[in-house]
Amino acid sequence: MCTLPVRGASTWLGKAGGAAALAAVLGLGACGMRKIVTWCAGLALAGVVAGGGQSPTSAQAAGSWGRAIEVPGLGALNKGADAIDGTGVSSISCASAGNCAAVGSYRDRYRHYQGFVAAERNGAWGKATEVPGLGALNKGGAAFVTSVSCAAARNCVAGGSYADRPHHYQGFVVTERNGAWGKAIEMPGLGALNKGGDAGVSAVSCGTAGNCAAAGGYAGPGSGSFVATERNGRWGTAIDVPGLEALNKGGGAGVSAVSCGAAGSCAAAGDYTGSGGDGQGFVASERNGRWGKAAEIPGLGALNDGNADVSSVSCASAGSCAVAGTYGEPYGSGFVAVEQNGVWGKAISVPGLAALTGRLAEATSVSCGLAGNCAVAGDYSDASGGRTQGFVAVERHGRWGTAITVPGLKALNKGGDAYISEVSCAPDDTCAAGGFYADRHQHFQGFVVNQTG
Repeated sequence: MCTLPVRGASTWLGKAGGAAALAAVLGLGACGMRKIVTWCAGLALAGVVAGGGQSPTSAQAAGSWGRAIEVPGLGALNKGADAIDGTGVSSISCASAGNCAAVGSYRDRYRHYQGFVAAERNGAWGKATEVPGLGALNKGGAAFVTSVSCAAARNCVAGGSYADRPHHYQGFVVTERNGAWGKAIEMPGLGALNKGGDAGVSAVSCGTAGNCAAAGGYAGPGSGSFVATERNGRWGTAIDVPGLEALNKGGGAGVSAVSCGAAGSCAAAGDYTGSGGDGQGFVASERNGRWGKAAEIPGLGALNDGNADVSSVSCASAGSCAVAGTYGEPYGSGFVAVEQNGVWGKAISVPGLAALTGRLAEATSVSCGLAGNCAVAGDYSDASGGRTQGFVAVERHGRWGTAITVPGLKALNKGGDAYISEVSCAPDDTCAAGGFYADRHQHFQGFVVNQTG
């Protein structure tokens, strides 16, 4: 259920092989590569509105975005990059203004895939470093950090996958406490679910420091999707997503995102195949530490005349969340749906997105700093159809503004392939986004961009 083509992924798959199986296990299909290698064409942020084309409402709603920069120190780690498999940010999270963390993958001098973390402190980005302990787990030379969440400044959790000695993928989590990253560990209990040999963590989220949730996929039997909860700094055992197997009549279910508005109050979202063979979106909620059954996203079926793909969910507080994704493949568009006081409203098209795109578009990430104050980001093909650009749209006080393109990245994106991996907003209404772009040599590079006001 990936709207846009995967640029370069087919060649990479020939080299890395098992990543295709991992994408299938996570239930993310071709677009799942954005969660595994970050250069799936489904993650976009690029460009700037030319000639003052913004309306006053959209300009005010979007705030003031700074200019994208390359992730410091990542080029030094990325010794094995080439034109199709470069480096990039797969996930970013902000605990407060100027205090964020970004994660992703790079290729070392042996051309093995490794994971990195980079921290922003008081508005300045530090150098990217290898995830501690992940190299020791990563015997197969293919590790990918797919998600990071920061409950407080200098207190974060990240998760992803690595290849063991038999070249099966396993899921891991790693925790930062008081500014120091601990060693990566295998996700507890996931090995018992993972009878088919491949598994991975696709998303993590923290309500408070030491109280988080993780979600992802495994190779059956069962629904093939799991959730796990951390309480007081200790991870519990991974379990099947309740109720998802009953929805998933056509197979291929996957959890793409999880978010916690408070300790023990989270939401997981993803997609599944219904009995008619079309992809549908679901959400499952955790209340007081207990996961409820997965349910279809209200209104999405009415929009969706093809396949739906859920990419992201974000909760500002318990019972106040938003979900984003794509509907109507192969010529799709982005959608958002909002939960208020524990009740999910109907999915709607991202306002203004149809006016930006030449043909294809999708929403890849959503983040809520406060209830009713969120941002959604994604990608679209421009009018020429040959270049991938990106957008952001901002919700203020429960009302979504018009989607706009983002300053600075178009100047970096000489190769015409720029994608956003994630947007993250803090409670003070400031946001940051990260992803990658193709330079003039068609090498992929990572970027971050900040928004204020």
